[in-house]
Amino acid sequence: MRILVTGAAGFIGFSVCNKFLDLNHEVVGIDNLNNYYKRKYKLARISYLKKKKKKFIFEKLDCSNSNLFKRLRKYKKFHLVIHLAAEVGVRYSYYFPEKYYNSNVKGFFNILEFIRLNNIKKFIFASSSSVYGESKNKFFSEKNHTSKPMSFYAATKKVDEVMAHSHSACYKIASIGLRFFNVYGPWGRPDMAIYKFVNWLNKKKKIEVYGSGKQLRDFTYIDDAVSLIFKCIKRLNKIRKKRVPFEIFNTGRGQSINVLNLVELISRNLKKKSLLKKLPKQKGDLPYTRSSNKKIKKILKFKSQTNLENGIRLFIDWQKKNIRN
Repeated sequence: MRILVTGAAGFIGFSVCNKFLDLNHEVVGIDNLNNYYKRKYKLARISYLKKKKKKFIFEKLDCSNSNLFKRLRKYKKFHLVIHLAAEVGVRYSYYFPEKYYNSNVKGFFNILEFIRLNNIKKFIFASSSSVYGESKNKFFSEKNHTSKPMSFYAATKKVDEVMAHSHSACYKIASIGLRFFNVYGPWGRPDMAIYKFVNWLNKKKKIEVYGSGKQLRDFTYIDDAVSLIFKCIKRLNKIRKKRVPFEIFNTGRGQSINVLNLVELISRNLKKKSLLKKLPKQKGDLPYTRSSNKKIKKILKFKSQTNLENGIRLFIDWQKKNIRN
């Protein structure tokens, strides 16, 4: 099976490519290698895939560029497209909304058109828990209204869901969107909280905490996120005959921890004392995120296998072996 994975140099994209290659599938990965965070992390992921796997092909491509179609024309039919490329980060979107439009809206549309024009019938894409906005529900459920995003990043992800739904309805493309909740683990993004907290503690730097530090967050270990994606691949075959073959799923564990307790948990694992640097609350920073897992348990028969404490321990072990401070 040949799979197209966009955002292949990103954290989740890399992890998905790695899993497919372990299963002996052919993977074409594309990424624009932007500089939202240091490119060395992305280049290291691609280098790892190239050295380890013979069936991995990498193309430096930007989904918002129309050359996408020409460059991918040389490959035979793709059986599945997994679209994980995006401009990420809630706070950054306040200052550079055009980048988010180009990547997350225009780029997403180009991928949809590529799928339509090449008669590809299976599609999985990344959405975000940010689409829930300042929900008053105890748990964020796929049934909740998501029409009031609190950042432009969240707005672009909601637009993606709507566009994907329309293509599924019009062209019978079996599509599943995944609302990711703070994915972390080995090879993770250096701009994410757990990665930064571990790094700062190792360097004996103060931990930067925005607002009160009592914001609640639901975290997903990377292996669980990848396992859920593979559950969704099997699900695509079952929804193809639906009038609109489209579904949305959460990816979180359904448990939250506040930021201050997260810092304490990491400090305890590293056996290092933490000093805090309190900063003002950031724009678009939600008071809490907590995933409802009822749908993935009922339909996908899926339950996360890695609790936060074990996940942090696994990440710290990987970080000690692979990152030089």
